[in-house]
Amino acid sequence: MKKTLLAMVMTLPLFAVQQNLTLEQALDLVRQNNIEVKVAEQDILMKEQEHNEAVGYNYGRLDLVINALRSNDAGNVFGFKLQSREASFADFGFSEFLAPMGEVLEQMNAHPGGLPPGFTRGMGSILDIEPEDLNYPDARNHFQEKVQYQVPIYVGGKLQKYGEITDKMTTISKLDRQKVLNQKLFETRKTYYNISLVENYIKNLNQILKNVEELEDTVSNMVDEGYALDIDLLQVQTKKADVLRMINQAKLNRDLAYQYLSFLLDDEVASIVVLDNDVPMPRMKKEEMLGRNIDIQKAHMGLEVTDLAIDVEKASFLPQIGAFAEYGSADNTFLNDFSDKDAYTFGVQLKWNIFNGFVDKSKYEKAKIQNIKMQHQVELAKKGIGLQIDKIITSIKSKDYDIQSLREKVKFTRRVYENYYSRYKEGLMSINDVLIKNSEEIQAVLSLVKTRFERNNKVFELENIINKGIL
Repeated sequence: MKKTLLAMVMTLPLFAVQQNLTLEQALDLVRQNNIEVKVAEQDILMKEQEHNEAVGYNYGRLDLVINALRSNDAGNVFGFKLQSREASFADFGFSEFLAPMGEVLEQMNAHPGGLPPGFTRGMGSILDIEPEDLNYPDARNHFQEKVQYQVPIYVGGKLQKYGEITDKMTTISKLDRQKVLNQKLFETRKTYYNISLVENYIKNLNQILKNVEELEDTVSNMVDEGYALDIDLLQVQTKKADVLRMINQAKLNRDLAYQYLSFLLDDEVASIVVLDNDVPMPRMKKEEMLGRNIDIQKAHMGLEVTDLAIDVEKASFLPQIGAFAEYGSADNTFLNDFSDKDAYTFGVQLKWNIFNGFVDKSKYEKAKIQNIKMQHQVELAKKGIGLQIDKIITSIKSKDYDIQSLREKVKFTRRVYENYYSRYKEGLMSINDVLIKNSEEIQAVLSLVKTRFERNNKVFELENIINKGIL
């Protein structure tokens, strides 16, 4: 029983949903849970590894090399013995050379001035001997163990520039991640405020529905008393059906917005704390807005990368110097007499290209053109985004005036409807006049919600552009 209860307690968070979620809580969940943000973070980690790779080339390369060979090739076998420091005169075939040589010398000593008649072997014939031991050696095992280290000493600053470029690319990937996060925060705030507006819209429609239902009761009583016609009641009921339809449609839109909010947060959201206020307008100078914009920051970073790329191509005209060192041992048995048969090699190489068909020059000129192009793109980004900011701010100011006017219009149409309703009860107005004023109130409420929706979206768009509150 205890185990079952413990298992139920442990699984509760898996089925929990967010109730009365605040806007700040929603934004925190986006930062923690959003999948697209996590993907962007993985891109940053990849760029950091690319930077580490570029920096690592400065420290050279150390390799442990172990060769295990067997061969009966004459050149290989003789080379194996030399590397193992075991080569002897016998390996040159001296066993087949010394006996004839001694015989010739003996005859020459016995017959000064020349060889005896009938003695055909001479020095020339001795040199024509093909030693069996040298040309047809027995197969031999060869084990070689060595450590090799190669390091660049000077490559015209190319490795340093590559490190700086990859560092800039890492920064750009962080800006990309920040842009993704900004977009998700923008969508979250937009959806959160949209839900709040829909809730307020439903609240207003419910008030209108209450008024229509009150009107329905009044008309129904007046029909019973003979002061109104059945057609009047039917008109009111039709209006009531229209209001109910609008409420149901608004609820469906609200449910869809909740589903999208849950998707952004990667968590189930059942309800939020409804906000009644509109999004405040950011207060900062245009220069600061442009300075905070991520696209402009990326353009500047890209310009710095092209500056470094010019230096990389310039390095092709400079000499390259590298060092090499090797230490090891060889034998026909693995790790046998290592210190007695060890050997080392070290050296320095200078390589300087003299001519390659002007390929390096073309690459250098291309890098300079790319740099000039990037300068123009930075200016274009500043002007384009500056124009975009101006248009959004103008639109927000226009919506602010519209909202102020529409709020007054909603109050006015509500009072007009109440006046017409009172006069209808006194028999001074027709039901058509009352329903027309009711429709005007609904239209004013709808226009106010729509304008607030558009105005808030513009503010969120501006905050996204200026990277507000994320740096």
